[in-house]
Amino acid sequence: MNKTENINIGGLIFYIDENAYQELSHYFEAIKRSLTDARGQEEIMKDIEMRVAELLADRQKSDKHVINRVDVDEVIQIMGKPEDYRIDSDEPVYDEPVFEARKHRKLYRDTDHGLIGGVCTGLGHYFGIDPVWLKIILLLLVFGGGSGLLIYLILWIAMPAAVTTTEKLEMTGEPVNISNIEKKVRQEFDHVSDKFKQMDYTKVGNHVKTGTQRFGDGISDLAHTIFSVLAKIIGAVVLFFSAVGFLSICVAGIVMICSSGMANIEAFNYIQTPIGLETPYWVQGILFVLCFGIPLFFLMILGLRMLNSQLRSMGNIVRFTLIAVWILAVGVSIFFIAREASQMAFEGKDVQKENLTLIANDTLKVRFVNNDRFAKNIDEMEDYRLTQDSLDHDIIYSNQITIHFMKTGRKQPYLQIERLAKGKSFKEANQRAEKIQYGFVFRGNELILNNYFTTAISSKFRDQKVDLYLFLPEGTMFKTDATVQNFDQSENDFFNLHFSSDDYLYRVAPDQIKCVNCPENENEYFDVETSEPADPGIPLAPEAPAAPNEARFYRDQQGTLHRK
Repeated sequence: MNKTENINIGGLIFYIDENAYQELSHYFEAIKRSLTDARGQEEIMKDIEMRVAELLADRQKSDKHVINRVDVDEVIQIMGKPEDYRIDSDEPVYDEPVFEARKHRKLYRDTDHGLIGGVCTGLGHYFGIDPVWLKIILLLLVFGGGSGLLIYLILWIAMPAAVTTTEKLEMTGEPVNISNIEKKVRQEFDHVSDKFKQMDYTKVGNHVKTGTQRFGDGISDLAHTIFSVLAKIIGAVVLFFSAVGFLSICVAGIVMICSSGMANIEAFNYIQTPIGLETPYWVQGILFVLCFGIPLFFLMILGLRMLNSQLRSMGNIVRFTLIAVWILAVGVSIFFIAREASQMAFEGKDVQKENLTLIANDTLKVRFVNNDRFAKNIDEMEDYRLTQDSLDHDIIYSNQITIHFMKTGRKQPYLQIERLAKGKSFKEANQRAEKIQYGFVFRGNELILNNYFTTAISSKFRDQKVDLYLFLPEGTMFKTDATVQNFDQSENDFFNLHFSSDDYLYRVAPDQIKCVNCPENENEYFDVETSEPADPGIPLAPEAPAAPNEARFYRDQQGTLHRK
């Protein structure tokens, strides 16, 4: 029957029989002899003893369990023997011992390499990914609603910090044996030793810090930490938005470049873009990517550097090449923009007048119509659009039409059609204006106007438009339908079109156009006799003279009626 010993290993008490105790003592002595380098010898032995204590504790079946040789042999097999590792020898090892299989990683906070609490760095070790991405995700969650901060605090509380060498090895998934323990301890010892070697002892000795100085240094360190955290946050924001912008620029540029390979390649050369009208789409796509993509690329690199200061910077050749390409692209873009600006420098006009023969005392009716080939609805409005006519010719279609109701001293009304366009000279602008095709019909007492115009695709988009001026003699009665409201640009003080009904009747008076049958709550201009307004249900005769005490009324934007 073997004698039992009571021993303390790594702060834990064990009952161990005599044979097992002797074997374990010889094992520790062998490890000490193998550590020929005195650096960190005590720390290495302490960590090894703590690991051995953990393994022996796992094998205790009860509080009265006595450690025997079988338990010690199992622990030695896991930890390995010193001669198996040949720690201090550079010669290759051919007969490797049977070690414990690589363990699964355990979740700890890496306080040695973490920025704040080591949460993201510990998660990076556990999942085997770069902790920078985890930091970016948490920052996005912080800015996306604040949940990232709560998650970080919960993980900080729940995750233990990796303090001992064993915990640090378990955190990275490395086997916890005497080789890795020694390696880890010596790495940390060398790191601390290098810091001491780099210190200027003379300077330290000559500048003994007072309590106030130490307090100031503490405040400085705290400020440095805060600014470091802010830099990381700003870096994440810069990286996110610059990456999104860079991706969008690349997609848009690729679409513009590839548009040159589409079927209607000629049509794309006439589409108006921010750069201009003359430059082909594929050229604009390349310039677009270079002018905006290169700065966003540099911002992405800046954001990455702010997140990870150890990130390797791009070489000078690459950096200066990109800057040179960007300067060249900006210069070319400025040239194209200046050239395009010259294409819109002058405005040309083509004027056409058409008399409208209206029977005396007859009421003129005005309305707009659409072409079903170009638009199925009168309310469909397009600034400019490329399309084809009935002969399959490529044309430019537009609803840039305005109408102005005016007064004339002539006895008969007439319509003045002004076609306008721009160009790099008056001659070119006038020629382009003459090519605008616009149509109307005057039938009986009805004026039917097209709500669109067309022009040849070779004219390109040069701010073409059509202005209509309907000149009416004094006393003329006319009606408009709802289509006119989309195009009426008359002076409001002279003619205020009412949109609530197509049955309103208007009369051209000496100083303004009056609605003779509009309701009082809508009518801004109406006649009054004595103190009461005229009966809106009885239209006035075209030649009826105005009352001597005629007054003017108008309604403000809030709908309040005022006397002028």
